Amino acid sequence: MPQPFLTRVENRIFKHRTVVLALFAIATLFMGWQASQLRVDAGFEKGLPLDHRYMETFLQYQAEFGGANRIIVALSVDEGDIYTPEFMTRLKKVTDEVFFIPGVNRATVTSLFTPNVRFVEITPEGFAGGNVVPAEFQPDEKWLPVVRENVLKSGQVGRLVAEDFTAAIVSAQLVETDPRTGQKLDYMEVADKLEAIRTKFADEQIDIHIIGFAKAIGDIADGAASVVMFFALAFVITAVLVYAYGKSFRMMAALLLVSLSTVVWQFGMLVLMGFGIDPLSILVPFLVFAIAISHGVQNVGTMAQEIGKGASAYTAARTSFSRLMVPGSSALITDAIGFLTIAIIQIKMIQELAIAASLGMAIIILTHLIILPVVFSYLPLGDNYRRRVEGSVGRFDKVWSWFSIFARPKGAIAMLAIAAVVFAWSWDTQKNMTIGDTEAGVPELWPDSRYNQDAALVVDRFSIGTDVIQVIAEGPANGCIDHGVVNHIDNFTWAMNNVPGVQSAMSMPTVMKTVNSGWNEGNLNWRVLPRNSQVLVRTASPIETSTGLLNADCSVMPVMIFTEDHRAETIDRVVQAVERFAAENPSDQVTFRLATGNVGVMAATNQAVTAAEKPMLLLVYVTVIVFCLITFRSIVGSIATVLPLVVVSILTNALMTKLGIGLKISTLPAAALGVGIGVDYGLYIFNRLQSYVKHGLTFPEAYYRTLQETGSSVLFTGLTLAIGTATWMFSSLKFQADMGVLLTFIFFANMVGAVVLLPAVAGLLYRLFPRLYEAEVRRASKMEFSEH
Repeated sequence: MPQPFLTRVENRIFKHRTVVLALFAIATLFMGWQASQLRVDAGFEKGLPLDHRYMETFLQYQAEFGGANRIIVALSVDEGDIYTPEFMTRLKKVTDEVFFIPGVNRATVTSLFTPNVRFVEITPEGFAGGNVVPAEFQPDEKWLPVVRENVLKSGQVGRLVAEDFTAAIVSAQLVETDPRTGQKLDYMEVADKLEAIRTKFADEQIDIHIIGFAKAIGDIADGAASVVMFFALAFVITAVLVYAYGKSFRMMAALLLVSLSTVVWQFGMLVLMGFGIDPLSILVPFLVFAIAISHGVQNVGTMAQEIGKGASAYTAARTSFSRLMVPGSSALITDAIGFLTIAIIQIKMIQELAIAASLGMAIIILTHLIILPVVFSYLPLGDNYRRRVEGSVGRFDKVWSWFSIFARPKGAIAMLAIAAVVFAWSWDTQKNMTIGDTEAGVPELWPDSRYNQDAALVVDRFSIGTDVIQVIAEGPANGCIDHGVVNHIDNFTWAMNNVPGVQSAMSMPTVMKTVNSGWNEGNLNWRVLPRNSQVLVRTASPIETSTGLLNADCSVMPVMIFTEDHRAETIDRVVQAVERFAAENPSDQVTFRLATGNVGVMAATNQAVTAAEKPMLLLVYVTVIVFCLITFRSIVGSIATVLPLVVVSILTNALMTKLGIGLKISTLPAAALGVGIGVDYGLYIFNRLQSYVKHGLTFPEAYYRTLQETGSSVLFTGLTLAIGTATWMFSSLKFQADMGVLLTFIFFANMVGAVVLLPAVAGLLYRLFPRLYEAEVRRASKMEFSEH
């Protein structure tokens, strides 16, 4: 009779195990060389959901009105005001420094010293105006009063100058391609240049505050250094616990080295595919390492048990290979597909994250299901090691006897009742989960971080910040001299100014009313929009396209809405207000289109994540069910494996809601990982459970035997991974600390679900449908016969 396919593969691998290891070593060296070329690859446009309708507007008008990638450098004083020689001298120097930062669109650099900041006034001699800071300006007592007056005339108070005159802003837009080199913009270099400005010009009298995507991503990348430190700490903790579990330094060292090689392979593959690593995806390699450890521990547990029963290291390694290959491969393939489902969100950064994580899962199949058993087969684990482990084979029998209660009807009913209550509470709580940011500032950083403190100061002292959503008002050509058009846009601007969470809103009509008032000696009664087209020409003509308030033929006039923050509720409130105004005030002449600006991008991203969340989870669970059916060929096994995953998944959402952690790009991996880890536990447990069913044991007895064989590995894996990620809670990066909380919970909850809820579900189903259990016994017996 021909041998089963898995047996033939096992024979081939172990027959040529020296060649297998040699090839793996050579390939690992090559991947290591490739991994050394891995670069940090941050990009603003990588985070754009390009298939969203808002992004059609964004891309259409990006060239005319700028993108959303803005930086702001604010200079502030604690005492006095900005009208001092020292402050003005320094503001001029900072403006020049910003002008020459790589990637800055120099036409967009704006400060009191740039020629695109002007004032307009009516004098007895007629219409007059000019640069706020004249070309002949000198920082002395003669010119400082002139600048003060010009600032008041320009309408820049609250925009470029703080409302209390204690700070001034230099702002600029960044482009994704460095205009000097034609290469993709290096955001780390930009962040370093910005920080160099602070170092060079800040002192006790004048402080400097810097915000914007480039600075935020630089601070996150700097904080990512702590990720490596916590990884090292988790590595040491894992090493100690694996040694305590397996009682072998050699097995511990082999497991950790092979697990590290998994990360090396992942980095090398990313380089070969032309990818870098985004600072917001920096945790993915360590999640891959964690899953690799979880599968490696199954090998360690099998080795210890088989050697304790008298087998040699070589025989134990082959047993480990044959026993774990099917459930391990199924689990990892399911994990890989689970991560790939994230890619249905059409955002490049998320798709790269999904590919990186899925690659890691595929590599673990090679490293931990094939290479690790082969490495173990060479370890000199002789009689001394056998004596150390043979006494521990039945040391947890009392514990397993207690856990097997959940495979009996009374224990199963009690556990299902508890699970139902937990599920009901979680389902009700997770309805309030936020899609997007839940805090002001950059939520990846702690509230007391320098960046978030800088952002808070800008919001406090100015009417603008980096958080802006531009609504594109499209009208007929020369719409700015049509009273009906500009009046409709003005009404919309007024409505947006009164939305909670909006700092200020500005549009072409806003400035036109100011100009009209200036033509009438500054009388506030004339701060209105003239109805006569010829008068409108006079009010519109001083406003240049460089202001970003109109295009060349005045057929498009963006409304700039500056928000207090970019929390999800603020964004939703503004978007709903825009859509409500458009619905309640229809116009044949004006169309309001969402959206450009960084808040517009966030609105599109949040909506993309919201739209993809349910299809993504549905696809994940369908994948899990399909692979469970393929692996077990059992409806009961599939249901029993999936139900704990569902409960833990909903419970994780409830935890995120209670902790104020929003679902977004940086937390999406936790959602996929939660299902992945649970699948690993469930597949290993039910696979061994089926192997005992063939002996005709009752279900509780079969489960007790399963726990004797694999229970310690599952419990140890869950606790080890939970302890390792718990250390992340002390990270200098808030998003790593949040992930630490989530992953600690996910690892522990999935372990508990697999050990107590899986047998409860399966036991009751077999109790209610005894023919299913009889069919399982017959199927398992046939499989055993065919293998022989």
